[in-house]
Amino acid sequence: MSQQSFADLGVSTAVARALAERGFEEPFAIQRQVIGDVLAGRDVLAKSPTGSGKTLAFMVPLIDRIEATDRRPAALVLAPTRELATQIVEATYPIAHARALKVRAVYGGVGLEKMAREARKAHILVATPGRLEDYLRRGDLTLEHVQILVLDEADRMLDMGFRPAVDRIVDQCRADRQTLFFSATLDGEAGRVAHAYTRDDAVRHEHNPPAQRAADVEHRFHAVERDDRVDALLRELRAERERTLVFVRTKRYADRLVKKLLSEGEDAVAMHGDKSQRQRERALAAFESGHVRTLVATDVAARGIHVDDVSHVINFDPPEDREGYVHRVGRTGRAGRNGVGVTFVSREHAPDVAVIAGALGLEREFEASGHVVTTRRSGPVKGSVRGGGGRSGGRPSASPGGGRGGRPDSGRGDGGGGQDGRPAGGRGSAGHGGRSGSGHAGGGSSHTGGRPAGSKPRRTSGANVASARPTGRGQRSRGR
Repeated sequence: MSQQSFADLGVSTAVARALAERGFEEPFAIQRQVIGDVLAGRDVLAKSPTGSGKTLAFMVPLIDRIEATDRRPAALVLAPTRELATQIVEATYPIAHARALKVRAVYGGVGLEKMAREARKAHILVATPGRLEDYLRRGDLTLEHVQILVLDEADRMLDMGFRPAVDRIVDQCRADRQTLFFSATLDGEAGRVAHAYTRDDAVRHEHNPPAQRAADVEHRFHAVERDDRVDALLRELRAERERTLVFVRTKRYADRLVKKLLSEGEDAVAMHGDKSQRQRERALAAFESGHVRTLVATDVAARGIHVDDVSHVINFDPPEDREGYVHRVGRTGRAGRNGVGVTFVSREHAPDVAVIAGALGLEREFEASGHVVTTRRSGPVKGSVRGGGGRSGGRPSASPGGGRGGRPDSGRGDGGGGQDGRPAGGRGSAGHGGRSGSGHAGGGSSHTGGRPAGSKPRRTSGANVASARPTGRGQRSRGR
């Protein structure tokens, strides 16, 4: 059976040609599933992990549905981090240019005025929620002309505490818009929010990449006490390797660790929310080019970074939960290449890391460290693994990186460092249970079609999903 082309899916000649010029001739699985429904004007709920090709799955048909003469912005893409917003624009700018459309990003960490001027020119606006709300409050932008709304990595936006901001943004969009909801999970709160923002007849797609071969990633757990971690890290970095991602829990310690590595003759750069956008871009460019082979990052800052040929992921501070481990170590062993995931485990953290290892079927690898697997809890650990990079507060954090509060995209914090708070409204990532299809334990691809197109009412976008009532056929409530 021959592969479908983008043209076979209904993509315009101009866009298909622009894709071919960039080396995209055959669509990926999630693109084959989604593009036709988006072109047909349907709301879409898509479960698809990072790295599956989902960006083009929504941007390609979106570009074909927007006209250069439409009032601006005609489409809005919400993304959780600056890095992801920037990458969406960079990946699709030439494709949008084929139809005379402008794509611009809006995020924190840069001057308001210059970015506002650029944003007003955009047919397609890609934005982080915090900075977009800044512009809406100032009256710099309006969302009344938005025909298509996309929420990318929606589950991560919820983890980072953006639900209230997203609710307010959604309520400022047109009630008759088309909504595309992309998430690594459609369970729990993510599923409830997805249904609140979309029509009852939204089409649902699920793409779970096939499980990787067990040999793709080697999992190692090393018994290392707190004061010995830098020496252990240097041994790992001086062994044979390619690019290496080192994860720490706090922004402050990311900088301290880079200074220690530099003093030992190891080139490294840090990425976290207190860095300016220019500093973050410079660090990522050095890492992507191979000029610097070690990137030290917090969990939230690393979200949305897609770099090939990462041979090692080192958990200098252990992850907070099962999901965090899969997200971190899943950055290596991609595209059939081998990779190594290394986790430093102190006696203090051993019981909690043992729970993570047990949940992932890595008991043997964990026991090789000399620690013992415990079964005292079932499922993910909830905010119990404390980072060694900074002070821990009086209670463990349930948000992915601890965080001092503040908007993760505002340049004042990334939700991933400091003491014991978390962003307002954040629910943390620890209570989900494992996401099917994430990391190396994924199942096969599946597709669940939505209900036939009809005129059923769209759910409201209020914060209390359980009590939301339709406000009319095919309409959303603009308030709560």
